[in-house]
Amino acid sequence: MEKSNVKIGLCNPKSPDNVGSVMRAAANYRVSSVVYTGDRYPRALKYRTDLADTSRKRGKNISLAATTDFLDIVPEGASVVCIELAENAIPLPEFDHPKNTFYIFGPEDGSISQDIIDKAQVVVYIPTVGCMNLAATVNVVLYDHLAKDRNKFSGNELIRESRDKNNLLKVLA
Repeated sequence: MEKSNVKIGLCNPKSPDNVGSVMRAAANYRVSSVVYTGDRYPRALKYRTDLADTSRKRGKNISLAATTDFLDIVPEGASVVCIELAENAIPLPEFDHPKNTFYIFGPEDGSISQDIIDKAQVVVYIPTVGCMNLAATVNVVLYDHLAKDRNKFSGNELIRESRDKNNLLKVLA
């Protein structure tokens, strides 16, 4: 599975655990980079010395960087897709993902700013009862992106590349 043309933006994330889990998802789904705004994550990181490394080896080569404004760093040709519980948003099952996408995710305890929403090409929501946590939301959106692009996976190569070294299972034909 080749690296996707997908970048993730996190609006003022507060939990180092969630950002770590986002980094693992980014690695699993071959996201090119992750950026975040705000100061809550770096501030919380200073006080968390007991963090588990959820990024695993594969996530170590995905950049995680701070930015002050997502709209200043939208990759050339990328569609800005906000993931947010917003009125008149498109439900994820009905959404066709662009190939070159900059997904922006809102914080768990707030929203993406109206300015960013107004400049996005599309706003998508995951139809759930209540809101999901940030890392779970990222995983669902990235999986949906992959699942709707049927050319990205087939055969056993991806399974062999993805599974743990202790897993040698085969389904008998």
